[in-house]
Amino acid sequence: MATAQMEAMPRHDPIPAHRDPRELERAHRAWIRYRKMMRWMALAALGAVIAALAFLKATGTPMPLHMVIATSLGVGLSVLLGTALMGLIFLSDAGGHDDAASGRSDRPDTASRRSDRR
Repeated sequence: MATAQMEAMPRHDPIPAHRDPRELERAHRAWIRYRKMMRWMALAALGAVIAALAFLKATGTPMPLHMVIATSLGVGLSVLLGTALMGLIFLSDAGGHDDAASGRSDRPDTASRRSDRR
């Protein structure tokens, strides 16, 4: 029974090999794009906050200070959180982290070795 339990245990991820300088450059460019995108998304969040406050003002809703603060923080942080998480998905793919986690590689030498095993 102990061997059956050991075989059913999940395997640890392999230790990543040293990365090629081209892959490091690719990851660096992905981080630069991510930071640039987040600057634009901060402006989009500011626009969403202004639009939400303008909508509340146009509907004639009384606007006490605590409502303005809550609306600003709620809308702004929601937009920033959503875009940050979505951006991290794209960053992970563009930086090569998904390749390392899934065990796949776009390099032809690794792909040919895999096809030989089949």
